[in-house]
Amino acid sequence: MTAITASIDRSTFVRRVLLVDAATCVAMGLLLSLASDMLSPLLELPSALLQYAGLSLFPIAAFMAWVAMGPNLSRLGVGLVIAGNALWVVASIVLLVSDWVDPSLLGYVFVIAQAATVVLLAELEYVGLRKVAS
Repeated sequence: MTAITASIDRSTFVRRVLLVDAATCVAMGLLLSLASDMLSPLLELPSALLQYAGLSLFPIAAFMAWVAMGPNLSRLGVGLVIAGNALWVVASIVLLVSDWVDPSLLGYVFVIAQAATVVLLAELEYVGLRKVAS
């Protein structure tokens, strides 16, 4: 069995962090997809961007929950979640430094706050994965 396909013994900490991550994805997904028209003028971000970002979070949350609730916690699965979180943060930063959008101050705060939350969750997942793997 290779390191990529190896399973990790049950880890309550990593599973709980993954479930919190999934729950935050669902909550943010609901907020962004259902309230995009209301949030758009406040954040000065395109409504379609907010709605599509919100809708993208539902399959991501389902994957996180699936990884967390599997009989064996997969290193590959947790690694994919961490990588996905890192890509989300990079995309958030690129959005703010590009000229694609011109958010309000509240828009900047919103994007930075959600990216910081994702960084925290990814860090917790990474630390938990390292402790379980060692």
